[in-house]
Amino acid sequence: MSPPTPRRRAKDLSGLPRTYIDTGSVETFRDEVLDYASRLSATGVNVDLHMWGGGFHGSDGFVPQAAISRASAATRDEFIRRALNR
Repeated sequence: MSPPTPRRRAKDLSGLPRTYIDTGSVETFRDEVLDYASRLSATGVNVDLHMWGGGFHGSDGFVPQAAISRASAATRDEFIRRALNR
């Protein structure tokens, strides 16, 4: 049996739940993240997309005390909190 296709490469993205996606404006994988968010949205999935100006891959781990890191963590935590309280 072959392993499951990762969602970002799946052809059919319909039926997925509301999805939180964030990326930094200088993220290495920014274009792939935006493409994935667009594909989700095109199939009717509600997407909470956040692009953090100046953010880069792993920036929240490298500089967790930075304002952008704290803001992105708080936004992500609030999304998860709302999702779990539904």
